[in-house]
Amino acid sequence: MPIARRSVLAGSTAAAAATALGAAGSAEAAGRPQSAASPLLQRTPSRLGVPGVAGLHLQFGADPGTEMTVSWISPQSVRRPQIRLGSPDGGAGRVVDAETRTYRDGLSREEVYVHHAHLTGLRPDTTYLYSAGHDGAAPETGSFTTAPRGRTAFTFTSFGDQGAPNLRRAVKWPSGDTPSPSGPFPLYTSSQAGSPAAADIVAAVERVGPLFNLLNGDLCYASAAGVFGEDRVATWADWFISNSRSTRLRPWMPCVGNGENEKGNGPLGLAGYQTYFTLPGSTTATDPDTRGLWYAFTVGAVRFISLANDDVAIQDTGDTYVHGYSGGAQRRWLERELKAARANAGIDWIVAFMHHPMISSSRGGSGSDLGIRKAWGPLFDAYGVDLVLSGHEHYYERSLPVRGTLPNEARTPVPVSTRTDVADTGKGTVHMIIGGGGNFATTQDNLFEEPKGRVVVDLSKETEGRHRKAVFVTEDAPWRAVQDRVHTHGFAAFDVDPGDRRTGRTRMHVTYYTFDGPYGELTPVDTFTLERPRRDAHARH
Repeated sequence: MPIARRSVLAGSTAAAAATALGAAGSAEAAGRPQSAASPLLQRTPSRLGVPGVAGLHLQFGADPGTEMTVSWISPQSVRRPQIRLGSPDGGAGRVVDAETRTYRDGLSREEVYVHHAHLTGLRPDTTYLYSAGHDGAAPETGSFTTAPRGRTAFTFTSFGDQGAPNLRRAVKWPSGDTPSPSGPFPLYTSSQAGSPAAADIVAAVERVGPLFNLLNGDLCYASAAGVFGEDRVATWADWFISNSRSTRLRPWMPCVGNGENEKGNGPLGLAGYQTYFTLPGSTTATDPDTRGLWYAFTVGAVRFISLANDDVAIQDTGDTYVHGYSGGAQRRWLERELKAARANAGIDWIVAFMHHPMISSSRGGSGSDLGIRKAWGPLFDAYGVDLVLSGHEHYYERSLPVRGTLPNEARTPVPVSTRTDVADTGKGTVHMIIGGGGNFATTQDNLFEEPKGRVVVDLSKETEGRHRKAVFVTEDAPWRAVQDRVHTHGFAAFDVDPGDRRTGRTRMHVTYYTFDGPYGELTPVDTFTLERPRRDAHARH
């Protein structure tokens, strides 16, 4: 089970405490004294015609110990968006103005407004309360805990391929025994790839209460909604509003997947993604087209690296085909990041998260991608990346620790151990597919039973719908460790144990959970341990 987590407030407690911050902010804005208010007067209703504060979400800054960005969305412009920041023991504190960024959706022509308040000068490993608001709107409240410094224990979670739990597409209710939708009453269904699990996983993550969550791409599938003539902007809003039960309390740090590629929204189809999130380093990026598409941050002794795989993947799975768009810039950046992390005596672990996987036992899905194996694999090996998290395939699987490749067309990764309970990542990289975040099209029952996989090695001239068909080769999969062939949805929790100088080892205890129902009841499916030498092991005594 997860290790004890410090400085994390329960959501209800945090929200109740932070309500007082919203009341204080409203009183100050109206010129009233900040006196103790009756509980019945602690919230001011929004004015008619003014949009409320919706979809609160958090993102770490470049230094997660001292920086946090609080963001929310609105369907129209607002006046004076701002954050009031406080603490559980210090009450209402300073006010931070938010920057507003916009984009206009290329299909609906709707303009979206996203407000980002960048908080700096925070204390590491400290819980803060905040309220977010703008003129005429009732403030919304939340809390967060900044990242700890140095070698210390913390928990993070991860999954991909979620979708939004909306019901926006209407068809006619079937009449009598007629199988076609011919009756008079509308039957509402999801406008894209979501399912009830897309909502339930939010409660499930909150039961673990991680410091933060990693999203392995394909967030809400707004691009899929667009294909069916549905509202992409509404799909994003549904996703943020549902997830804000968790994202107002802890950062959900994303990587970009093919599902974020929306035709007509910027040169790479990613204007929506880039507007909704302010990610580490994005405010200083020199190329606006690739701003925020790859980034890195450090929590404790772990360096986390988010990659944009459509840049190097061969397969054609997005709204537009953008292979090679960075001209090698992302790969050069990644090598610099990995080299610096391995040279840093304070970094023990390197965790990469990305969308398309390098290992997959899927028989009918996209499988593995040779382009990603060629681009990232040699760097993962050269700099000893410990863990790679991905999605794209809608099931759970993990590899043995691997290092190097076989001399074949697929560049099959080579395992360095056959143990499935413990993996020494100092000797090889463990890959995990965690793609059951809520998408309805789960594929746990479409895997090779024997150790095999399929790898995309080229594109055919033939098309399949909007996309060029992939050319596959089938490989033996000596790298295969564990698959979940039973459960449709789940996420993984990682408990970082820094160890000590005496043993010279540090560990991550990993649990993959499935969940059930709106209360997020958890059932462990797979448990194992990653371990590696601490970088300061030579100094033990």
